[in-house]
Amino acid sequence: MTPALTALLCLGLSLGPRTRVQAGPFPKPTLWAEPGSVISWGSPVTIWCQGSLEAQEYQLDKEGSPEPLDRNNPLEPKNKARFSIPSMTQHHAGRYRCHYYSSAGWSEPSDPLELVMTGFYNKPTLSALPSPVVASGGNMTLRCGSQKGYHHFVLMKEGEHQLPRTLDSQQLHSGGFQALFPVGPVTPSHRWRFTCYYYYTNTPRVWSHPSDPLEILPSGVSRKPSLLTLQGPVLAPGQSLTLQCGSDVGYDRFVLYKEGERDFLQRPGQQPQAGLSQANFTLGPVSPSHGGQYRCYGAHNLSSEWSAPSDPLNILMAGQIYDTVSLSAQPGPTVASGENVTLLCQSRGYFDTFLLTKEGAAHPPLRLRSMYGAHKYQAEFPMSPVTSAHAGTYRCYGSYSSNPHLLSFPSEPLELMVSGHSGGSSLPPTGPPSTPGESLRPRGERGLPQGSLSLPKDPTPLPSRTGLCPRGSEAGLVKSGGFKAERDVGAQPGGGAGLMWGAR
Repeated sequence: MTPALTALLCLGLSLGPRTRVQAGPFPKPTLWAEPGSVISWGSPVTIWCQGSLEAQEYQLDKEGSPEPLDRNNPLEPKNKARFSIPSMTQHHAGRYRCHYYSSAGWSEPSDPLELVMTGFYNKPTLSALPSPVVASGGNMTLRCGSQKGYHHFVLMKEGEHQLPRTLDSQQLHSGGFQALFPVGPVTPSHRWRFTCYYYYTNTPRVWSHPSDPLEILPSGVSRKPSLLTLQGPVLAPGQSLTLQCGSDVGYDRFVLYKEGERDFLQRPGQQPQAGLSQANFTLGPVSPSHGGQYRCYGAHNLSSEWSAPSDPLNILMAGQIYDTVSLSAQPGPTVASGENVTLLCQSRGYFDTFLLTKEGAAHPPLRLRSMYGAHKYQAEFPMSPVTSAHAGTYRCYGSYSSNPHLLSFPSEPLELMVSGHSGGSSLPPTGPPSTPGESLRPRGERGLPQGSLSLPKDPTPLPSRTGLCPRGSEAGLVKSGGFKAERDVGAQPGGGAGLMWGAR
């Protein structure tokens, strides 16, 4: 053996790049990537290897490559080196290690760095079950899905440095594929924002495009805000819609969530006057997809926890069913105060339910199951005894139980006139009925004559209560324009229809 070769071997070098002496007195280096180890296709990435101030050279190796990927001189003060990838491709994805050379020889290799490239396949979908809103401290499930048979799904949480969670895919009866990730307990201590990916077993470091981000909203027990509509609960396509979330708690932020949606809208709180806060959510011009049930939440800037939800508010879209409906009054549209009148909604086409609205009323529409007779579907809305509060313009609509937020075109308007009262204002009185029994009752129930019904008196709209129902009434009258206390009475003996409030 020549003296020169003997000297090289003593320094830890060899004729082959893989032969080196065991670790010297220096610690193994640290390896990391910026901006991260999960990089989208075509984006730049920098790999850093940090070792010792005594380092003379740094070397980067990629698992599966017979030669070192790169060798670099250290940057001042010589304790680290930079390796740059100007444009990420699937060929750069893999497992990396680095080590450095000093007068004592080569260090032991760093812990491995998994470099992943994303954007190679179409993005999956990510949704929360049952919804992205969960009580603080509660648990939920995130569903990552795709129509194609990918082998594995990956869930990543924003701001978390732990390894991503990976699950094998499960095939659905519908032909799609999914993975269900349990999440929780959800607390407001930090932001809960997720994305998911998928990949094949034979290319574990080449992932799909990320799903759209999904944020989880942990709600707490602080006082719920109110939610109201400035236009009324029934709209036609193309109309503007503004939902107002407000509270006297003084929240700094508000979010609006529609049931069944995967995301929500967030707005800063405004203070129209001292002690009040609110946010307006403009959703128009509306389309059929805007129909549904909404809730809102409030929060303070110094807290990540959201309030309890508002009472639900249902938005109904008219003009989505082409069968026509008609509205008539029996015995007629002019009635003396104290007498009885029935508003009759009819259609030749089938409807599950009929809805009756009053122009300018703050409460949700009245809803009755349809009954079939005389070759027509119909519902009778009896009022007794009639007062000046019942005077006004009425319309009726038909709907199907499969999608109760979509309505038919309205009937022609019917003007109900009440005569014989003593010259008072025809505006409805403010506040709820004085007696719960004067509200809504099913047919035949004690307290009203058989076949009679009193519509609730409409509360005068107030800035903080517009769109809210009077409290304390029966048979399905609910608060805040919602349907939480909805009661489906069903058909009554004697052929009466069941009474319901609002859309289901």
